Amino acid sequence: MTATKVSATELFRAAYENRYTWDADFPGYTSDITYNYDGKVTTGKVQINSNYKAEVTGVESEEAQKAIHGQAWEIAVHRVRRTFEQTHGENIFNYGATDETGAIEIVMGGKAEGDKYKLRNNEVCLVHRNIHGVVVTINTFSSHETGEGYLSHTYDSVYHDPKTGEQKGGKSDFVDEYEKVGKYFILNRRQITTDVNGKPSVQEFIFSNIQLLPATND
Repeated sequence: MTATKVSATELFRAAYENRYTWDADFPGYTSDITYNYDGKVTTGKVQINSNYKAEVTGVESEEAQKAIHGQAWEIAVHRVRRTFEQTHGENIFNYGATDETGAIEIVMGGKAEGDKYKLRNNEVCLVHRNIHGVVVTINTFSSHETGEGYLSHTYDSVYHDPKTGEQKGGKSDFVDEYEKVGKYFILNRRQITTDVNGKPSVQEFIFSNIQLLPATND
């Protein structure tokens, strides 16, 4: 498949459908969580249900509870399986430039006017989107290949004001690790290193003792 032979829509669709997601049988799971924030360690439990809702228990610190729940929500929302039409049916896809790495830019129109992506090796390697009034830019540097789609391994993110272009907060670098539990790939470690006034601040989320919930018959 080459850029000259397919439409920008079809090229993007192929990369979109190459993402790893959980199937309709996903039962949910429980895990222990160890949260290390600049050397301060908190432990508790996380449960992500079959409806992708996240629960955090056993964490006394409100700040730690919020941080852990935020990551659990992120884990779940990115594994939801939606068709290309459900997610991008109102968007228009156009080719942009190809950079020195061979990554192909996709410039959005329609409902997603102003957003852009880059694709390399049938994966999305750059996301630049206006989300809830903030522009987020995510560069992905490496990925895990599961055999059922890819999962990001190392990537960074930075936020900007959409009107002024001013950077909001420091850039964050991520490292994600996964393990296979039953037939599902589940995040077992995420490290986030954020530049705070020129100094690195490190958060590490370790999910251990991951166990699938019993399947329910609806």
